[in-house]
Amino acid sequence: MFLKFMFKYQRCVVLCLVATFVFGFLVTFWTTYNKRQPHLDAITVDEPFDFDKWREQRQVVHERMNNYMDQQSEGPNLLDKIKKIAREGRKRTPAEEVSLPLTTDLPDPNYNVHVFYYGWYGNPDKNGKYYHWNHSYLSHWNAKEDKKWPKGSHLPPGDIGSNYYPELGPYSSKDVKVINNHMKQIRMAGIGVLAVSWYPPGDADEQGEPSDNLVPVLLDEAEKYKLKVCLHVEPYKGRNIVNMRINIKYALEKYGNHPAFYKTIHRGKSLPMFYIYDSYNLPSKEWKELLFDNGKSTIRGTPLDAMFIGLVVKKHDLDEMIPAGFDGFYTYFATDGFTFGSSQKNWNYMAQQAKLKNLVFIPSIGPGYNDTRVRAWNDINSRSRSNGNYYKTSFREAANIKPSIISITSFNEWHEGTQIERAMPKEHAGYKYLSYHPNSPDYYLQLTQQLIKKWKSSSNH
Repeated sequence: MFLKFMFKYQRCVVLCLVATFVFGFLVTFWTTYNKRQPHLDAITVDEPFDFDKWREQRQVVHERMNNYMDQQSEGPNLLDKIKKIAREGRKRTPAEEVSLPLTTDLPDPNYNVHVFYYGWYGNPDKNGKYYHWNHSYLSHWNAKEDKKWPKGSHLPPGDIGSNYYPELGPYSSKDVKVINNHMKQIRMAGIGVLAVSWYPPGDADEQGEPSDNLVPVLLDEAEKYKLKVCLHVEPYKGRNIVNMRINIKYALEKYGNHPAFYKTIHRGKSLPMFYIYDSYNLPSKEWKELLFDNGKSTIRGTPLDAMFIGLVVKKHDLDEMIPAGFDGFYTYFATDGFTFGSSQKNWNYMAQQAKLKNLVFIPSIGPGYNDTRVRAWNDINSRSRSNGNYYKTSFREAANIKPSIISITSFNEWHEGTQIERAMPKEHAGYKYLSYHPNSPDYYLQLTQQLIKKWKSSSNH
């Protein structure tokens, strides 16, 4: 009897040891990390910026370098790791680690302040690979000049296509926890409306993947924070009046009845709003077929009617707003002096023209601009944040023209360094990312809240 007991006991011990070994192997494998290649340093250039050539060339990219580096174990102390995992239960995601105020502590949303939002980011956990964080270096339009600049793609997670590093790390825009965190940050800033970068189903930019299926999640999460969502229609391939009408119909039928889909009073009616990026790519004679009452494909007076906001880059674009049938215009770029539209000295004139033509002028402001991690040659158009002073000045200039709506570029356009999303200090392979230091990671959210509050008290918006 004793021998039988000992035999069973020995078998149990052996099984326990085997199970512990298997568990230890899996934990060790799970806690590995990737070594990454160092970045390519950017160099400044004083050559004048040619916007027309940049406009033509900005979509040209190099092939992505998606190879992963060898993995290496974190360390030998397996027992400590097992104990730690047992205590924590599971690993928390960066979106859960970031501490934000309770919803009840957040300011009321201001629906006259819109922020441009990008849902094109991806990572291996949620998307199977990185999207946009591994952005390629874009070519210079001058072949001789182009030889001076870095080529290839960034290698996340340490090396990303941005001069700043997000506090949430290289996240996936599909991660509901990330989306919820973003909504809380936007609400914390006192903003009311997200203008979401949008491509029709199946379409995407060259660095990303189709993201139309993200819109329902954004709407649901926005509703939890009393935020609204409108669409910022990107220049998808083959965009014309025929498919624009089809895509507007699709968007309104699928999303138009959601409580979080933004609508505003215009021409005495409650209408949805669409920002149209690069609207100048189609001539006014084509737009009028969609936006004039008597146009062949008109949406006016139909269930598809909406408020259409065109982009003004050059003065000619402003002149074309009325012939095209747009309801208003915006300027998007957060770089003062970069274009006619983004030059703040022109905003008073543009506001006067808008008033004369019964159009809505929505100036776009931002905290700064720096895109040299994707356009290494474009330092000439960088705009320092100056510890928030650039943002304050831009907001003041916009408020001075007494607009009904102000747009902010951007919540999370990390490639161009215009984000107000929380950022963190970070160094990788000798490269030190820019940060909001000496201020806190949420400095630009707090500053946005203060600026909106001041604008609201002075103009009743």
